Amino acid sequence: MTATPPRREAVVAAARDSIRIGSKSFAAASTLFDARTRERAWLLYAWCRACDDIADGQDMGHDAQIVADPAAALARIRGQTDRALAGEWTGEMPFDALHIVAEETRMPHRFAHDLIEGFALDARGWMPRTEQDLMQYCYHVAGAVGCMMAVVMGVDPEDDETLDRACDLGLAFQLANIARDIEADDRIGRCYVPMDWLVEMDIPPGQHMKPPFRPRLTVLARRLAARAALHEASARQGTPALGFRSAWAVLSAAHIYGAIARTVARRGDHAWDHRAGTGKLEKLGWIVRALGESTARRRLHAPKPRSDQLWTRPR
Repeated sequence: MTATPPRREAVVAAARDSIRIGSKSFAAASTLFDARTRERAWLLYAWCRACDDIADGQDMGHDAQIVADPAAALARIRGQTDRALAGEWTGEMPFDALHIVAEETRMPHRFAHDLIEGFALDARGWMPRTEQDLMQYCYHVAGAVGCMMAVVMGVDPEDDETLDRACDLGLAFQLANIARDIEADDRIGRCYVPMDWLVEMDIPPGQHMKPPFRPRLTVLARRLAARAALHEASARQGTPALGFRSAWAVLSAAHIYGAIARTVARRGDHAWDHRAGTGKLEKLGWIVRALGESTARRRLHAPKPRSDQLWTRPR
């Protein structure tokens, strides 16, 4: 039975609160959108945040813990998402938020399903063996979100070239997250550093956070940061296809999240002593810099063929 339709304004207000609490970086970047795009970005974020929290036993992206029944958590995500995409009201704000944004933007449902497949991998206790595995995972949990955000910003769902650039930004964000959160992931029994990389550095399985292996792990964290930088650079080439304010938001987010990856690389063996992030003044500085870049984006980031050396999303 479909729940009573909520007021759009109420769902938007709740979604705004969700992003303010869950991600200061995304909240800062979202203020740069025009009003309608900003609201839709909040709505999409609220659904992504809720799904992530349900899957990882988190509260607004913090304090992840082992979920007692991951299959049940995944079933809830799938069921409520399917209802929302089918045009039903669920009575749960995040899923009703997805209902609204999908309906208003003609968002391809496959992107939402692709994201959920990332949660399914985690529910199975999956870990990547190869770099290809790592990138496939990054697509599911972040690249697909980049594609959805592009549609929110007005990109035609059939514009694969621009969607590939949007996916690149999601991949860059996730690679930065993985580098930053290696220690936090280890605490809940997860490791997203490919097994092949650990073998290459002669790090025994499950021992990567042990002090004797810290210098070797630093090499791999810097590799993750370097991969993130390549995809970030590629993503910038997609900004000429966006409106001014959307490009400003995207470039700001690229700077802010790129700074996290660079901080991890710069800290070296001390990268996980405390969580890498960006302060308010640093965020403001990146936003100001991105303002100039967005104004000159067609000159600074003139589109050129995407490198065939980069991992490419499935179509």
